Amino acid sequence: METRYAVGREEYRRMTTEELRAAFLDTKLHERGAINLMYCEVERGIAGFAVPTAAPLALPAGKELASDCFCERRELGVLNIGGEGTVTVDGVAYALRPLDVLYVGKGAKEVLFASADAEKPAEFYLASYPAHKAYPTKLVRFEDANHRHLGTAEECNVRTIHQYILPGKCESCQLVMGVTRLEPGSNWNTMPAHTHERRTEMYMYFDIAPDAAVFHFMGAGDETRHIAMHNHDVVVSPMWSIHAGVGTRAYTFCWAMGGENQVFDDMDGIKIEDLK
Repeated sequence: METRYAVGREEYRRMTTEELRAAFLDTKLHERGAINLMYCEVERGIAGFAVPTAAPLALPAGKELASDCFCERRELGVLNIGGEGTVTVDGVAYALRPLDVLYVGKGAKEVLFASADAEKPAEFYLASYPAHKAYPTKLVRFEDANHRHLGTAEECNVRTIHQYILPGKCESCQLVMGVTRLEPGSNWNTMPAHTHERRTEMYMYFDIAPDAAVFHFMGAGDETRHIAMHNHDVVVSPMWSIHAGVGTRAYTFCWAMGGENQVFDDMDGIKIEDLK
């Protein structure tokens, strides 16, 4: 488990490209046959991948959590972006197809990941935040998620937001999680940009071709920077930062939020003409 420490708004203004990438980005989480995690001081979020092949993988607690099991004081969201697989929580098996999400509640003692086909493994993306209450573990199929169609061709941002973990769909303590998919010919997400003063966010970009990239914009609205993202990269977005992206072609990303408020539309907008 790697660690990313919090960076202040003023400190950020003085950082080089390499310093920004070292503080906010992780490019090494996706690995076949392994579980790799990133522990973030911001809201104490955790993101990572479990990609089981021939043998199942057990989710460890690690010394960073000072607990006997990963979910002792945490909740967990699991998104499958690979082949079919199974997540077993305390002996109960949940079969996840591509783009299904499993919510695992606080108190689960054992979480195991397995693939139906080692040659086409499941690729489980993990997002976790601390939890103060135990909610039931729940599987949300892709077809059962909330699907919000947004954007226009003129603004190059036709996209669908698939909401899985949020009030009214799948109850949680603070984790809110979903997927945004851009349509071919559309490149921008989340423009006009906004911040979330009451929570922070983690993004994982996927469905990016080897010769393509997404430029993730961050920072205070009056002084933005960008980080070049590639397939399976994860970036942290603190409460003071915008989060917008433009790709060299269409792409998909998973967003996960934790903090004071779970209302999806709780955001502070910034006009495009005010961005610098």
